[in-house]
Amino acid sequence: MTSSPVRYASSVEKLEPDESETLAGLKEAFKEILETTSKDYGHAVRAVHAKAHGIAHGTLTVASGLPPELAQGLFATPGAHEAILRISTNAGDILDDSVSLSRGLALKILGVDGARLPGSEDETTQDFVMVNSPVFAAPTPKKFLGNLKLLAKTTDRAEGLKKALSATFQVIEAGLEAVGTSSTLITSLGGAKQVHPLGETYYTQTPFRYGDWVAKFSLVPVSPALTTLTGDTINTHNRPDAIRQDVREVLIEQGGTWELRVQLNTDLEKMPIEDATVLWDEELSPFVAVATLTVPPQLSWEHGHTERTDDALSFSPWHGLAAHQPLGGVNRARQGAYDYSAGFRGTFNGCPMHEPKVLEDLPA
Repeated sequence: MTSSPVRYASSVEKLEPDESETLAGLKEAFKEILETTSKDYGHAVRAVHAKAHGIAHGTLTVASGLPPELAQGLFATPGAHEAILRISTNAGDILDDSVSLSRGLALKILGVDGARLPGSEDETTQDFVMVNSPVFAAPTPKKFLGNLKLLAKTTDRAEGLKKALSATFQVIEAGLEAVGTSSTLITSLGGAKQVHPLGETYYTQTPFRYGDWVAKFSLVPVSPALTTLTGDTINTHNRPDAIRQDVREVLIEQGGTWELRVQLNTDLEKMPIEDATVLWDEELSPFVAVATLTVPPQLSWEHGHTERTDDALSFSPWHGLAAHQPLGGVNRARQGAYDYSAGFRGTFNGCPMHEPKVLEDLPA
């Protein structure tokens, strides 16, 4: 780091005067998506990242000997925790994989002790919700709401049109990348590259409290089984569940290892809290490994079984320790919207959400 980390204080957040109205609008957009898809499927799925491509379990091992600025919150005590990961894409409906979208990875760490965030007082989990891009597609809750309204209006539209638009957007995005730029909006609408999710690096995109400090997180593939897939693309032609099949093939044969890394904030002007579209410069503060996630070889998708596990799980940045409080407007917006989505699914499907304390709590 080029300077000392920024100490956490409540003053690092700046609430907008009309934020409560924006948050109410986000819930309404989530409601529109959920009511549309549950009517179509006769079953409720997530309002975002509805389609899972793999669910796996493993062990997160917190490193020993971390310096004081990194030995914070969950990472203050070395040791091993059971963990669950879910790989997904970001649409609110279940689409053919040829509609190319950003990859998501949600990580749930079990057996975590400490003071809890509001709404998760009876839990012992810590969630990290990540995407394979370092910045969020919207800077503020209001812009987030605008994007979500667009997603709501395109939910349940003809899949053939979505596939055609995705092919067009992929060409446009490839052209932008060829000249050294990119568009988070285009990738979110179907222009993302058809990368293999197991070779990708994932980011929380938004900031969090890190005990005494402020930080972002990333999850980085490090085992050869994963790093050889970095940059690889998946053939989705006539393969509606291609991602699920290719992830299953790798994990059942080889498993994988990732590093969980943290980037401490060292400059609130250059590394802002309230604008989720600003990239935090790694020259100012690099990501540093604080834990290792190991996933042994296993079956990551079994039709008729994994769906039950998927239904029983919910992920939210607000499931966790007070020491890792989500920060910034986008994270504040997520709290009520994610809770609403999980509650809707639990009620519609007749299966209320229960946070697992151990892996055995998941459906057998």
